Amino acid sequence: MKKLRYIFFIVALAAGLASCEKDNYDGPTAGLSGRFVDVKTQELIEQDIILGTTIEIIEHGYASRTPQALIVKTDGTYANSMLFANTYTVTPVRGNFLPVDSQVVNISGQTTLDFSVTPYIRVNDVSILKTGTKVVATFKLEQNVTNNVKKIGLYAHSDARVGEPMRLVASEIQLNAVSDPSQVYTLEIDLAANSSILKPGNKYYFRVGALIDAGEAKPNYRPAVRLDI
Repeated sequence: MKKLRYIFFIVALAAGLASCEKDNYDGPTAGLSGRFVDVKTQELIEQDIILGTTIEIIEHGYASRTPQALIVKTDGTYANSMLFANTYTVTPVRGNFLPVDSQVVNISGQTTLDFSVTPYIRVNDVSILKTGTKVVATFKLEQNVTNNVKKIGLYAHSDARVGEPMRLVASEIQLNAVSDPSQVYTLEIDLAANSSILKPGNKYYFRVGALIDAGEAKPNYRPAVRLDI
């Protein structure tokens, strides 16, 4: 019986060592980061953190072609520092800018890849101010495509990543028309009417956005403004 137990112990030990050898691979040592930059103004292209622009990357050398997804931050930057060094096909999808081609990138170490893009809409001359019991936003629109502007909006949230899909309160206008670049658009949020949500004495972020009427397009924005309510 002791001999049988000894044999079982040796077999289990060998199996454990074999398992350790199989798992003894180097972890990911590479990364990819970059920015989405307006080709005209050189400003970052602001995004939504929820349902915003995504970057699909496909690692070469494997039968599976299932893409990994990188989420673009609200300021228009992205980063993933946990990738394996290899060649990848990199494709931004479902963005708020004119489509760009895929790129084949050799990712080794911490690699940088910026995208120069043309936003569907530039939101210009933005002013967001607390006036009496209202927050008032004024701005102009500069379209870069002939599609209609579907809607414009002023969005409020306690989180700086505020936007169309992430808001506590919103004021929107359905335009469904081509915008006039000389027109000043105005949106207002009534603080008194929303005092149960936007509580007096607190700080909130307000952000203006405009959505083009095109497929899976996402809104274009300017940076959020923090106001004391």
